[in-house]
Amino acid sequence: MRKTLCLFLVILSANAAVQGQVRKEILVTQDYIFMTLYEIFNALENRYDIEVDFSEELIPDQLMRSQRFDDTPLTEVFETLLADFNVDFTIRNYSLVIIREKGAELIADIRRSRTEPTRFNFRLEGTIEDFNSGETLPFATILVVSDLSGAATNVDGYFTLLNIPSDTSTVLLQYLGYKSQYVKLEPEMIDENNFVRLTMEPLVNLLEEIVVTDQKEHMIKASEAISKVSVSPAQLSALPSIGEKDIFRSLQMLPGVSGTNETSSGLYVRGGTPDQNLVLFDGFTVYHVDHFYGFFSAFNANAIKNVQLYKGGFEAKYGGRVSSVVDLTGKNGNVNRFQGSVGVSALSVNASMEAPFADGKGSSFFSFRRSYTDIIQSGLYSNLFNLFEEEQETQGFGGGGFGGRGFGQVQQEPSFYFYDMNAKVTYRPSNDDIVSFSFYTGQDKLDNSDDFNSSDFGFGGGGGGIGGFANNTVDLNNWGNVGSSIKWGRQWNPRFYTNSVVSYSNYFSDREEFSSTDITREDTSFTTRTGSLEDNNIQDISLKIDNEYLLNANNMLSFGAQFTYNDVEYNNISNDTTLLLDRDDTGLTSALYLQNSWTPGNLMVNYGLRLAHYSNTEQFYPEPRFSATYSFNDQFKVKGAWGLYNQFVTRVVREDVSQGSRDFWLLADNDLNTTSSSTHYILGASYETTGFLFDVEAFYKDLRGLSEYTLRFTTEGTFRDQTTNLDEVFYEGDGYSQGIEFLAQKKFGKYTGWVGYTISEVIHEFEELSEEPFPALHDQTHELKFVNSLRLGRLTLSGTWVYATGKPYTSPTGGYEITYLDGTSVSYIAVGEKNAYRLPDYHRLDLSAVLNIPFDEYTNADVGFSIFNLYNRSNVWYKTFEIIDGDFITTDVNTIGITPNLFFTINF
Repeated sequence: MRKTLCLFLVILSANAAVQGQVRKEILVTQDYIFMTLYEIFNALENRYDIEVDFSEELIPDQLMRSQRFDDTPLTEVFETLLADFNVDFTIRNYSLVIIREKGAELIADIRRSRTEPTRFNFRLEGTIEDFNSGETLPFATILVVSDLSGAATNVDGYFTLLNIPSDTSTVLLQYLGYKSQYVKLEPEMIDENNFVRLTMEPLVNLLEEIVVTDQKEHMIKASEAISKVSVSPAQLSALPSIGEKDIFRSLQMLPGVSGTNETSSGLYVRGGTPDQNLVLFDGFTVYHVDHFYGFFSAFNANAIKNVQLYKGGFEAKYGGRVSSVVDLTGKNGNVNRFQGSVGVSALSVNASMEAPFADGKGSSFFSFRRSYTDIIQSGLYSNLFNLFEEEQETQGFGGGGFGGRGFGQVQQEPSFYFYDMNAKVTYRPSNDDIVSFSFYTGQDKLDNSDDFNSSDFGFGGGGGGIGGFANNTVDLNNWGNVGSSIKWGRQWNPRFYTNSVVSYSNYFSDREEFSSTDITREDTSFTTRTGSLEDNNIQDISLKIDNEYLLNANNMLSFGAQFTYNDVEYNNISNDTTLLLDRDDTGLTSALYLQNSWTPGNLMVNYGLRLAHYSNTEQFYPEPRFSATYSFNDQFKVKGAWGLYNQFVTRVVREDVSQGSRDFWLLADNDLNTTSSSTHYILGASYETTGFLFDVEAFYKDLRGLSEYTLRFTTEGTFRDQTTNLDEVFYEGDGYSQGIEFLAQKKFGKYTGWVGYTISEVIHEFEELSEEPFPALHDQTHELKFVNSLRLGRLTLSGTWVYATGKPYTSPTGGYEITYLDGTSVSYIAVGEKNAYRLPDYHRLDLSAVLNIPFDEYTNADVGFSIFNLYNRSNVWYKTFEIIDGDFITTDVNTIGITPNLFFTINF
């Protein structure tokens, strides 16, 4: 809150006026961007508790140029606004502005009657809800315009304002993706318990509006706190995507979050990896967020109400991860009427339904999405799947040879599909209680198996002959998530709120890839079987209790406890006989936290301590956290954060030249897989007006307890004898990431968007893998992003462009072939310095258009078209290396080229 001496006098005079005393001079500080005079008058009336009386014949409602006032007396404000009109004005008692024709005599006081207040300096409680559906809006803000005091709603949309001047005060409501609006309170709006329900109208209902009357962040809000970004799922869904509306893909367009990982919808935030992000959906943890090998995320955008992204320096209530937090809140459902939608895209069909309870105290929500790729294989599906197939062929272990000749690949159409489902039931037995049950399940299934038989097959290389050949390939992949939570939110009194969540989460990944070959040659027959079996399973059972206690208008005390039981299994079997790794670990993480949000004047401080205990190491982990923001004035602020973080469930990087990098999850044990930890240092500044935001943040993050699993230093004989020691294939390292990110955002008008730029480096140090520190695989020095959205009535045009310098890779220094007695040959490649080379620079342009078509008051349709990689840039995904006839061959594997997509959704 920013209070100068002049503003303080205005506050005192406003309170005095409410109680019938004479008011003092009003000083106006506000930007008015492309507004008509009528709209400016209305904004002045609401914010400064005045009335403007005029005749419409004297002042037409024409578009004005932008006006800015900074501590400007009310008289000068109206002199500026009315300079082009043939009128005079009079201001009475600093509360009534009467406009009349120039030279005309003011005959009478024509001030309109006003509702008299009945309560003064009282406590106001209530909820902020969606105007159409009645959904509560979490993290919305409410501001008393007379004294700039305010509050934010909690996760249940509940707020408390202490010492509001009167029950006729004007409040300003703001929420991302909704029209910011002033509300003049009336005594009859507030019940005998000082409880009020306030509503806001979503911007999606205002597509025809071309004049912006106040601050409206259409997609993101990046100025609330340090490294925190609020996201509007409904608005971001208009951005281009590969094939599905995707919130995580849209988050990748933010500075500090890598936007070049086409085959991973996970977030690489400020040098962190996707497993280092805490992803919460209605309170339960989601461990893996990919559908379709990462081309888009596992979350249906139609099922999500709110997204909060903490890129670093997050508060003590969050723990168990060392990089960032993504907190998603699912939709509760429409409490006013039945509502639904049905949609289809080039990959999938989806449907959702919302319905209120008969007693009006609750609602239900259900959504389902399934691809039809196992029935109809569209061009988009073929583009994506062919890319995956190319990876399988180049990195997989299939193929091989016999007698110097390789068998031809059998072409068979794979069977693949994915689905996800969300269900939620919410019930409010009273104004103070809310109970909800949330369920999610999503799964991807691929069957790429095939059979090949031949009773007459010619073999070369060593004798020729005729024989029989039969090959059976089992190639099954199955992965997904299941999660559920039961939540009880209780507002014990206006100051004390409790949110309790019991949750269950399960991530599973099963891969079975075997090739059996039966060969008959003259009187000899033999069978070979090669391949692997790899399973990873995580179970998470958690109890979380979060409490908030409002000490006073400037102090919010938060405290709570969290308990998480994990059971993590991983096994990897090669060729039916060699057990490479077999783990089944359990662990209990317990944590207590205490934090305080304190706002002394222009300073906002959040400080706290989280104390965690991990059963597998029998250690306590203290994690102090601190962040602060100082506002010099309404526009300019500086901010900083520092904190310690630990992680006990980690995804191990697996380097495997023969099969590619296939990471897997393990529990930390400080033996093979150590506890990960990091320290965050963040410093930034922002300049924000009604229409623009300019933000810069510098960050440094050290990384300790990194793990990597590699087989490159073992010999083939050790596997056959099963004598490999696990401590010979697990390596521990440290590292750091540092950088500066910039954001310039335009928030108002028909054209909105932002430009983001990040310069950074991510360095890892594994002494046993490399003598020198090396850049991490996801390190990119420069990344530049343009995000644009243009609203033309009910048509929304969007475009994004991404440029980034190339990622590092390891290049072989040479290789050789060995031919065994049975005629087969094996290539051996000498690996060079780790990550010493860079892939070519990455860039692509995506465009989309979405048209909203109304049918009646409750029914409308969205028709959309998008093009991914418009100019068909051949970006290199990775490189493969092989030796053929003594020659060293390097091959670029590229990401997908130009890819169009169509989608249609009807809402009713």
